[in-house]
Amino acid sequence: MPACEAGGEGRERRLRPRPAPLLLTGSRRDCGAISWRRRPWPRRTCSARPPGWPPPAPCCRCAAAPGSSSSSSSSSSSSSGVPGGSRPSPSQPSGVSFPCQVLFRAVTFGLNAFTLRHLSRELLGVVNVRLTLLYSTVLFLAREAFRRACLSGSTKRNWTKTINLLWLTVPLGVFWSVFLGLVWLHLLEVPDPSVVPHYQAGVVAFGLSAVIELLGEPFWVLAQAHLFVRLKVIAESLSVVSKCVLTVVLVILYPQWGLHIFSLAQLLYTSVLVMCYIIYFGMFLGSPEATKKSFPVTRMKALLPKVVEDETFLNWKEARLTWSFFKQSFLKQILTEGERYVMTFLNVLNFGDQGVYDIVNNLGSLVARFIFLPIEESFYVFFAKVLERGKNVKDQKQDDIAMAANVLELLLKLVLLIGLTITVFGYAFSQLALDIYGGSMLSSGTGPNLLRCYSLYVLFLAINGVTECFTFALMCKEEVDRYNFVMLALSFTFLCISYFLTHWHGSVGFILANCFNMGIRIAHSTHYIYDYFKESTYRPLTGLLPSPVLILVYVVSGVITVFSEVFFCCDKGWMARLIHISIGAVCFAATIITMFCTETKLVHFVRSQFLSRKPKE
Repeated sequence: MPACEAGGEGRERRLRPRPAPLLLTGSRRDCGAISWRRRPWPRRTCSARPPGWPPPAPCCRCAAAPGSSSSSSSSSSSSSGVPGGSRPSPSQPSGVSFPCQVLFRAVTFGLNAFTLRHLSRELLGVVNVRLTLLYSTVLFLAREAFRRACLSGSTKRNWTKTINLLWLTVPLGVFWSVFLGLVWLHLLEVPDPSVVPHYQAGVVAFGLSAVIELLGEPFWVLAQAHLFVRLKVIAESLSVVSKCVLTVVLVILYPQWGLHIFSLAQLLYTSVLVMCYIIYFGMFLGSPEATKKSFPVTRMKALLPKVVEDETFLNWKEARLTWSFFKQSFLKQILTEGERYVMTFLNVLNFGDQGVYDIVNNLGSLVARFIFLPIEESFYVFFAKVLERGKNVKDQKQDDIAMAANVLELLLKLVLLIGLTITVFGYAFSQLALDIYGGSMLSSGTGPNLLRCYSLYVLFLAINGVTECFTFALMCKEEVDRYNFVMLALSFTFLCISYFLTHWHGSVGFILANCFNMGIRIAHSTHYIYDYFKESTYRPLTGLLPSPVLILVYVVSGVITVFSEVFFCCDKGWMARLIHISIGAVCFAATIITMFCTETKLVHFVRSQFLSRKPKE
């Protein structure tokens, strides 16, 4: 997203170990929120529960508010969320917090589009890449390991010692802010003050904002451990909207302030976020509701560091676990933010190209975040419950194998068609979309080519997400360990390829490197699926072969819309743009009608699993 969400979007985690997948259940707990529970590991696993078993590999750069982490988004629970142990439905109902998130994202999306028309590319590049990387790196190094350690296990623990441990994130954050701030000021290229003024103040402000956010860490962990999901959604939404509103106001009134605008907005963001948690717990602790729930903390003073007589200051088991997670997270952060580190430390792109790339990258990933990621998480749970880990196809129940193969085939075809649709129509409408969203700043230069390439990348994301979803649901510990080494080598290869491709093709090289990375992962997963089903009569990989008639319609639609873009878009006035949109709409309608006629089995699957109001048993 643009600058006023600079730091609001997470990046794809190429190695994303997580204790267990998330399952959305329909029960309400605590502050009236839909509860996210960790589904217990199926008992039918090979040998032992693998430490840090990966969830379905992320298909995208999933959206996360600053400071959220995929590995610590909820606490463990002993409930599966499937009453009576009945067969799970692959699709899960959405929570009541989802409309709230959509509303806030729509508001920020509009504010971002307005702000973009008043900013330079260079300013966006410094804020969205350089300063945001400083902010995210400080937060990750200071708190990621603490979050993972303190959210592991049961909520029944000595919370005084856990809170003492969490307060260590503040001095650690101060250290990293000072150290990395000096690196950002003295070792990295400093932008031209005439183009991007007040860079030094921006570095200080973003480092300080990270420390302010760490002041709310004990509150955040306590809320997450007790499933206060609605509190998290509201706090993050209010802080993001506050940040965007202040950015818009200052951009209009004081455009000459430069980075001062985003520095103040970032400080407001973290202050509002922390204050939301403090105010909530100030009202909740000691209330009848907290007493009724036997909440482990009874007053605000208990959330401060405290020395207990005849006891150690920390839970040393948690402290050692934190150190173990820290050693893992250090490399994980490099791989997670690999593109930004390459841009920042190797100077492969100028600040203007960095800004445009970051915006296009986040725009292009919207479909992946809102469509592919929920599908992957839900069906990962489904496959993990239906099939037994570590057993070959002959040792499984044949009814379960038939069901899993059928679902996998249809799921592959579903995401393939979604990806093909985005690739075909995204190519011809990329320039128009960028012109409407950000004006000439995005629609001129490299922006359209970036979004066109990203449309192709979405197809890779779609297929990879589902194939790895199935693969991770069946891998045993030894297979996961081997795969993690493969992923580690692949991630370093990706960074190297990114460096060379950006020298040859500019910012497009990053997307091409991502396509290569996803292509290798898809090849690995499809090979695993082929080997798994080769001794059976089922061939779920045929889901990657759409109808020949549908392929022909895609080709014809792509050719027509490309010629339409040449003749009618985008500098020939709004009437020509409307003609281009109308031609695209006709081609899109023809594609959808062809899908309904040629993929009847898939249509029934979508209706039964995604459009039916009654949960499937």
